[in-house]
Amino acid sequence: MRSQWWHRDVHAGRRPVLIVRNAIASAIRSYFADEDFIEIDAAALQFSPGNETHIHAFPVALNRLDGASLLRYLHTSPEFAMKKLLAAGETKIFSMSHVFRDRERGPLHAPEFTMLEWYRAGVNYRRIIEDCLKILELALKASQSQAFRYRLQSADLNAEARMITLAEAFSRYADIDLLATCLDDAVASRDALARAAMRAGLTVREADGWSDIFSRVMVALIEPKLALEGVCVLHQYPRSEAALAALNSEDARLADRFELYVCGVELANGFRELTDAAEQRRRFEASMEEKQRLYGERYPIDEEFLAALPAMPEASGVALGFDRLVMLATGAPSIDHVLWTPVES
Repeated sequence: MRSQWWHRDVHAGRRPVLIVRNAIASAIRSYFADEDFIEIDAAALQFSPGNETHIHAFPVALNRLDGASLLRYLHTSPEFAMKKLLAAGETKIFSMSHVFRDRERGPLHAPEFTMLEWYRAGVNYRRIIEDCLKILELALKASQSQAFRYRLQSADLNAEARMITLAEAFSRYADIDLLATCLDDAVASRDALARAAMRAGLTVREADGWSDIFSRVMVALIEPKLALEGVCVLHQYPRSEAALAALNSEDARLADRFELYVCGVELANGFRELTDAAEQRRRFEASMEEKQRLYGERYPIDEEFLAALPAMPEASGVALGFDRLVMLATGAPSIDHVLWTPVES
């Protein structure tokens, strides 16, 4: 059934939340202006949409005047473009971009949504966490709310945000020694985590890899408990879940990655950025092999992005789901309630 968001009475009911959305966006832009950031506008049409296993892109045919057709994609994040700008000499940049992801639809997911992404050169990821917490404060103030809300959960900012390592979370909520499954031998690592997950009551299939089992534990046992923590920052992810994050300098089993949760909802994903092009290529290729195995497709690797990485300064950055932020600040039940023009279901 088509949405009727454009009907006058339906729009009148949605409009107060949409006005709050604009107020939150204005407050965020003012914050970044005060911090001497530059807002950039990344092109949505890209050669590569990214190379993460479980993120799916929309392909686009680019037809040239000579009749040739080139395959391009709508970006799933402005990340590659923004890191190229860091390589070009920018040091503080942010973007509020429409991004596009296929196979995503539900109360927290839309195929087209707004991503707030920013980078600071010369800082570690804890400085980015400070930005995230300030933006939470600004969102509540702009919405004139006392607390974030989602379903039956609420979270205010009176209590300090909880900082929890992944190892602590797995031990506390699933009784799993996560680091004991981060071994040099990939098969031994997978089998160790499989045994631990089954002891915790989860089903593990023979075809499940380490990352599949890790995700199942996160969804079934960790994230529901995070809903009780209010505002929570998970950090120090296992290196196999590093994506584009640099490895931890003190423990090579870990990566300098964090995720921000509010009311149990994943709101932001940030890194101390990897600048090693050879390591990044290895990760991309491994991710695309896994994507081919699971989904029967792969995306091209952006060679210009890899060429730019060595010129990129040490930096940290994060992607934050702006629509989810508005949802939580207004207590809206789903992402469609906070989109000016929702995509048809």
